[in-house]
Amino acid sequence: MRFFKLKGKFNWKYIIGEVLLIFVGINLAIWFNNWNTSKKTSNDKNIAIAKIKGEIGNNIKELDTAQKNNQFILNAFTDLQKLSEKGTSKIIATPKQLNTFKKRYPKFFSTTDSTKINNEIFSYNIQTYIVLEIPTLTQIAWETTRSIGISNEFDYECLYDLESTYSLQQRVQNEIDKAADALQKREIKGLLNILNFLDQLNTQLMKNYKDILLTIDDCD
Repeated sequence: MRFFKLKGKFNWKYIIGEVLLIFVGINLAIWFNNWNTSKKTSNDKNIAIAKIKGEIGNNIKELDTAQKNNQFILNAFTDLQKLSEKGTSKIIATPKQLNTFKKRYPKFFSTTDSTKINNEIFSYNIQTYIVLEIPTLTQIAWETTRSIGISNEFDYECLYDLESTYSLQQRVQNEIDKAADALQKREIKGLLNILNFLDQLNTQLMKNYKDILLTIDDCD
């Protein structure tokens, strides 16, 4: 068996220097990669927050318009009930009361005919016209944020608030669908019950929206 001997002396300083250079180079590469990844994640997070804020801002406008319309319908039927002849589609009123009602709720109803009860009061046959405002409440920005994993960068409290708000938004959307179905079937009593409940949900959702807009920039 032959043994090979290495002749000459090793330049240990040079070898150690090369090892250190390689070590430093690898660590710099890892650090730069981590920094680059962190920077990209931070940038993606900022974009996601901006998109969610824009989405919620649009949802607020949609919900506000729908809520005012729903309240209009509820108020109109409440006031109409005060004038209604029980068990009929008629209202008992003076011409002045009728005109006041028409001005307060324009395009809400029309009179088909009337019967004089006395010199001041008439019985009017009426037909109501309900225009239900259907808001477009989107959650595209939030779903995208979740699908690409950026939501994992949010702190727990912020993530909880967003999840709760979008969950409530879906519940509101479900009630809106029920209201549209009730209107299509002309189930007016059911529609009014849904709108009353929906008004409560809308108020809570609007508050959640506004709270998130105040705190979402701090979702670290």
